[in-house]
Amino acid sequence: MNRKIKEKQSFIDWFINSNGATSVAVVLLGFLFGTILVALVGKKPSNMFKAIFISIVGQANNKGVWNFRYVGETLAYSIPYVLTGLTMAFACRVGLFNIGGEGQYIVGMTIAQTVALLIPAFRGQWILCLALAIVGGAIWGGVVGILKARFQVSEVVATIMLNYIALYGSRLISFQLPGATTYKTAPLPDTAMLEKVLIKTSNLNISFFIMLAACLLYWFIMEKTKLGFGFRATGLNKDAARCSGINVVKNIGLSMAISGAFSGLAGACVLLGGAFTSGRILAGQDNYGFMGIAVALVGNNTALGTLLAGILFGILKESQSLMQNLDIPKEITFIIQGLIVVFIALRSGLELVKQYRAKQKVRKEVLAK
Repeated sequence: MNRKIKEKQSFIDWFINSNGATSVAVVLLGFLFGTILVALVGKKPSNMFKAIFISIVGQANNKGVWNFRYVGETLAYSIPYVLTGLTMAFACRVGLFNIGGEGQYIVGMTIAQTVALLIPAFRGQWILCLALAIVGGAIWGGVVGILKARFQVSEVVATIMLNYIALYGSRLISFQLPGATTYKTAPLPDTAMLEKVLIKTSNLNISFFIMLAACLLYWFIMEKTKLGFGFRATGLNKDAARCSGINVVKNIGLSMAISGAFSGLAGACVLLGGAFTSGRILAGQDNYGFMGIAVALVGNNTALGTLLAGILFGILKESQSLMQNLDIPKEITFIIQGLIVVFIALRSGLELVKQYRAKQKVRKEVLAK
C-alpha cells in the first residue's frame, strides 16, 4: 500500500516538474473543452476531429486517391507560427518579453516586397529578399534591446508602440511601390518567389526547411555556445550574471536583435510563399507575432517544443475551412487555442502546489524527528 502511495506521489512530482508533460496535458484539456462546446451547440464533435485528421494526413477521394494538399497547407501555415514563436522564446530565455514580433514581422514583409519590386529581377532574388528582411527584423528588435539595456525602457511598452509604427510605416512605404492600390502592389517577380517543394499542389515551399534550420540554429546558440550560456544566465538572474563577468547590456541588446530576426524572416516567408502574388498593403495586423507568443508558451520556449506547438497551431488553422464544410463553426479553433494558453498560464498554480508539497514534506520530516 505504501509502495503504491509512493509511486503515485513520484508520478505527481514528475508531472509537476515536467514542462513537456504539462504542455501535453493542457493541449488535451483544450481539445476536451472544445469537444464539450461543440456538443453543447448541437454539432457532432466527430466532425471536428475528422477535419483535424484530414489536415494532418490528407484525404482520399472516392477512387482511393489521396490528396495531400491539406498536409502541405498545414505545414505552410506552421512556418510563420514557428518563426514568430522562436522570437518570443528567444527573448524569454534572456528574461525579456518581446511582444513586438508583429512589428518585426511587418518590417520583414515590407522590406522583402520593396526589394522584390524595386530591384531589377535576377536569379536568386528571393535570397536577397530574405536576407534583408532578417536584417530589418533584427534592427527593429535591436532598437528595443538597446533602449532596454542602456536606458531601462520597458521592452513591453517599446515593442507595442513599434508595432503600430511598423504597420503605418509599412502602409506609407507600400503606397509608393509600383502599381500600388488600396490593398496591393504590382505582381511580385517570379525570381523573388519561394519555390514550392514536396507537395506542389499546396503553398508549401522551401521556407519550411529554412524554418527547420532556424529551429536548429536557435537550439545550437542557446544550448551549445558560450553566447547562449550568457543569454540563459542573464535570463535567470541579471545581477548574478553581471557579477560573474557576463556583459548583461550586450546580451540584452543582442538577444532582442536575434529575436527580431526570426520574425523578420517570417514576414518575408509569408509574402513570398505563394499565397500572395502581389505585394501587400496592410489594412491591419496579421497577428502572427501575437500568436507566436502563445506558440512559445505552449512550447516551453524550447526549439523542439516551439516547433511542435507551431505545427499544432498550423493544424488548427488549416482545419478551419474543413470544419465549416462539416458544419462545425471555425471559431471553435480559436476557442481551443485560447483555452490552451489559459491552461498554460495556470502553470504557476502547479508551481504553488509544488512549493506546498515541499513545505509539507519538510514539516513531516521535522515532526518525525
